[in-house]
Amino acid sequence: MQTLQVVTDSSCDLPKELLEEYGVEVISLSVAIDGREFHEGVDISPHEFYGKMARSAQLPKTSQPSPAAFVEAFEAASADGPVLCLTMSSKLSGTYEAACLAAELSEADVSTFDSLTGSLGLGLQVLKACELAKAGCDASQAIAALSAYRGEMTTLVLLNTVENIVKGGRLSRFQGSVSKILDIRVLLRDADGAVVPMEKVHGRRRLMEHAVETVRKIRPDLSDRDVGITHFNNPEDAEALRMALDEQCHPRGFIINDMGSTMATYAGEGGMIVAF
Repeated sequence: MQTLQVVTDSSCDLPKELLEEYGVEVISLSVAIDGREFHEGVDISPHEFYGKMARSAQLPKTSQPSPAAFVEAFEAASADGPVLCLTMSSKLSGTYEAACLAAELSEADVSTFDSLTGSLGLGLQVLKACELAKAGCDASQAIAALSAYRGEMTTLVLLNTVENIVKGGRLSRFQGSVSKILDIRVLLRDADGAVVPMEKVHGRRRLMEHAVETVRKIRPDLSDRDVGITHFNNPEDAEALRMALDEQCHPRGFIINDMGSTMATYAGEGGMIVAF
């Protein structure tokens, strides 16, 4: 009996063992740094990328997969059933558009779904899709359930530094220097698939406190769902955040992982992304 096959992109930041357990096919985004191009999760690990980015004066450039890469994955996966492809937000990348084009070009039975988020926000939706597929849902049933799940999801981004915003030209070097002197940290959240600033705070402790306060206000009881936390070379704060959320909101479980190169390019050193 054929079942729904789940395909996603590498920005989902799911641990490799979970992807293998659920049989999820992952299409890699690429990242160019100092004249070299790498494929996320294939020929560069998160920690290798962190080191290269720290030494680079320029912000790395990320690129979505080609439609051809999606077509190849769709046709391979379709041997076992119809395909459902979930991607990072169409407001953050052209990946969803590439997947839609590939679905039209492919001879496979493919449905696409825009997660309207990234990192483990996408990852949690991928795991939900796998559960729905295992339960015997077809693509239309899965998409209906995923749309409801997506509508209840929130993603927060904790910026520990504004260095990457400066490198990307979204903040002047002078403003960046002032922010560094004043120890400014930034909390952002998702909004209709984009990411918008919520608040600027002074210091790491206040950033962490404000993130936990925000989660508690949005969803004080998380006992029916998992929380995803990714971090850029910052396992200590990720664990502290996990403990605080566990104590105050009691999630069903946690997924904690290193942030992949695509999301890390924008989050910067010490940054974290929380999805729930």
